[in-house]
Amino acid sequence: MKIGIDIRNIGKHRTGDEVVFFNLVKNLSVIDIKNEYKLFTDITDENKISEIKEDLGIADKNNFEIISLPAKNRFIWNFWTLQREFRKNPVDAYLTQYITPWFVPKKIKILTVIHDISFNFYPEFIKKSDLFFLKTLIPLSLKRSDKIIAVSRFTRDEIIKFYKINPEKIIWIYNAVSEDFLAQNISEEKIEEVKRRYNLPEKFILYLGTLQPRKNLPILVEAFVLFKGDSKLVIAGEKGRNYDCRIDEIVKRYELEDKVFFPGFINENDKAAVIKSAEIFCSPSLYEGFGIPILEAMSAGVPAIVSAIPAHKEISGDAALFFNPEIAGELSNKLIELTGNSALRRTLIAKGKERVKDFSWKKTAEKLADLLIDKDSGSGRI
Repeated sequence: MKIGIDIRNIGKHRTGDEVVFFNLVKNLSVIDIKNEYKLFTDITDENKISEIKEDLGIADKNNFEIISLPAKNRFIWNFWTLQREFRKNPVDAYLTQYITPWFVPKKIKILTVIHDISFNFYPEFIKKSDLFFLKTLIPLSLKRSDKIIAVSRFTRDEIIKFYKINPEKIIWIYNAVSEDFLAQNISEEKIEEVKRRYNLPEKFILYLGTLQPRKNLPILVEAFVLFKGDSKLVIAGEKGRNYDCRIDEIVKRYELEDKVFFPGFINENDKAAVIKSAEIFCSPSLYEGFGIPILEAMSAGVPAIVSAIPAHKEISGDAALFFNPEIAGELSNKLIELTGNSALRRTLIAKGKERVKDFSWKKTAEKLADLLIDKDSGSGRI
């Protein structure tokens, strides 16, 4: 079989979206040596493409090929450039996320990954132009998809309820912590080097991810003010598209310029050392579909305090402390409790180490391969 995969996010610092597709492709390249994979991107830089091949481990894989399809913007790419490629060189199945291409023959099986549908519940946090396309195109994409893949049971249930999708059409497959993350060097020397490079304080509470409004970071800063501990606060992530400017306003209001650090985007090769350096990991999000950084913190032996939202509860089990994401005082109390209770800290670390074992990219890729590959075609995995 010929299987197409949209890898446009790989190599672009898109955090969660990029991490998911990177690990799916990397693990598919290990478990499937028989089927042919066409990896579509809009990146045209040959050096960058070579770097992506090396990172994915497909440089010497004859059944994996990266195909560069340049376009002026993502809409032209999705609605014209890609479908033109499919007319010339059709595939049997195609994996993408959120928005499916138009005018693709029905014989091409389309699988669509949905990470979350937060834009339906927090539209005020989305640019109006983006919201228009999401509200218009997502329903059409879900209708065209042969199979919809949610990243958690919660997300699956949300899609079914909101879009009235036939439950048989949608499944959930968990994300996980990548082998690359688990294999990273987190020696004391590496930790000190990373702290110097990113100008990190000696003792800090960490948030790592995108800095969008739904991530609820102003509450984290306000809780940090109430906390009044001797730790600093590190908010790691790019101040890029849809940055929540309220963060800067609160930092300025409370004169926290020397207590709140913004190291920017953390390179994947440094992420484990940065997380390991933290005293506490915190995710105050108002809405999530999953939460890979929480699992990364658990795997690194860092206790987590997370908002009491359904996806966080599903992923964390009893291995984290929870708080109401709308109440800064509740978060500050959890920070005080965890920093002052060494027994609780040890318990959460131990539970986190066990919890993370329930998630595996290899298992996820195997489930995905079973969906992509037509068993009646005679194709198959190793």
